[in-house]
Amino acid sequence: MNLINPSIILKLLSPLVTFGYHPPSQKNAKGVVLDKPGKASYDSPASFRIIVLLKTISKILERVMTVRLSAIAKSKGLLHPNQCGSLPGLSSSDACLALTHEIKTLQRPRLEVSTLFLDIKAGFDNVNASTLRARLLASRVPSYMVDWVASFLSERTCTLLFQGSPNLSSPVSVGTPQGSPISPLLFLLYVAPLHMSIPKGLMVSYVDDFSITVASPFYRGNIRRLQNLFTTISARGRDIGVSFSVPKTELIHWRTPSQRTPRSTAPIVLEGHLFHPSEVVRWLGYWFTPALSPTHHFRHRLSLAQAVFSFVKRLSSPGAGVRSFLCHRIATGLRCPILTYGADLLTPTYTALRGMNSFWHRVQGWPTNNIFSTPTSILAREPCLPPIVSYCRYRRRLGALRVACAPPYSNPAAARLPPSFPSLSSFRAQDSSRHLTKGLSSVYLPLDWRTLVPSPPLRKHLPVDALAHITIPLQEGLTRLPLVLHTLPLPGTKIPRQTS
Repeated sequence: MNLINPSIILKLLSPLVTFGYHPPSQKNAKGVVLDKPGKASYDSPASFRIIVLLKTISKILERVMTVRLSAIAKSKGLLHPNQCGSLPGLSSSDACLALTHEIKTLQRPRLEVSTLFLDIKAGFDNVNASTLRARLLASRVPSYMVDWVASFLSERTCTLLFQGSPNLSSPVSVGTPQGSPISPLLFLLYVAPLHMSIPKGLMVSYVDDFSITVASPFYRGNIRRLQNLFTTISARGRDIGVSFSVPKTELIHWRTPSQRTPRSTAPIVLEGHLFHPSEVVRWLGYWFTPALSPTHHFRHRLSLAQAVFSFVKRLSSPGAGVRSFLCHRIATGLRCPILTYGADLLTPTYTALRGMNSFWHRVQGWPTNNIFSTPTSILAREPCLPPIVSYCRYRRRLGALRVACAPPYSNPAAARLPPSFPSLSSFRAQDSSRHLTKGLSSVYLPLDWRTLVPSPPLRKHLPVDALAHITIPLQEGLTRLPLVLHTLPLPGTKIPRQTS
């Protein structure tokens, strides 16, 4: 249709945007019922997930409104700075980097740190259109946008599709359709009031996954603080009709690698449920241990990559099957991202790299059908697959450059860059705990981001400072880099210019 008449879609959608109206013909969706993997029983509706299939024209309009509403939300401060996910320039690595940075920072003054991980129960299904509309009106969002959001969320119908379904359309009174381009943004706007500032702590979220971190001289004090914060955030959730899935809650007490005291077993009680501290917590695809050791994370990534390799390898038997260049694409596009996920934040240890190297050598020999005894130098050159050590360094450098180029006022990780780091904006996170490290003895004082790590590493950088140190060779270029790939700078932001 667009090839025949390029202006027809524009003419169809422009009046809808102008008058803030979403036609009823585009509100009828089909919901495909899929079972959630790994469930012990499928007798409960909570064991299934509904993916909504929307009209193509409706998705085009929703995408246009998403771009507009995202810019409006940032300009009017409708989103909390510690909200990640479903926004341009933000990912799970930013949330995890901000979390690990605050943990390491709070441990420097010898404080005990604990984190409570929460999950919103049926998040997208609890968005109330009238509550969201009232919040947008109170924030002076343009009337056409408020009217369109209210029209989009009202009078919707859905037809559930599963084996033996009656194929009947049912009205949907609350919630946003999962699968819509604008649903994640509407959900972020809806749950933004749940965020709060925590002295000697941090609250960071990724869509519906929340983490609350606190610090005090003792773990028992952390438990009391977490219980009070959970009561506060639960009360805020009830005000907007949102609740947390308490059985999915996890607690972890962080430790330093040099800590020799016995591990704390202090549990927490939330709404009658008792939660003991976990030895390993999986959050946003990262596996965290109390000592923040990367070994456990990359061990899980290795097992996942091995499972994928054993399945994909059946597509190409030796001397037959999938062509070599297709095998190369599978290795670079599927196995390598699975194996190295998290390498931009975590650095694999020698033990983890040894297992990853052994597996990667088998992957390198797969596209060209090399024998097992082929030298590793040939394995890297023949299929054009780099060594895993080099690729992990490459991923970490990309992660460092990404944080350095991100706008600090909308990225929680970039907002924790050192104040002396050259960036477009001098804005830094108000809830950062970096000020607690001032005046510490040389043993606990973090290493300056411009200083090279000594050998042996008696002092180390904080996580964000370590990424900033990687960008030192590009420091002069970063001061003049127009960060238009992420978002436009705020009005009044001073951008350094190159003088002739």
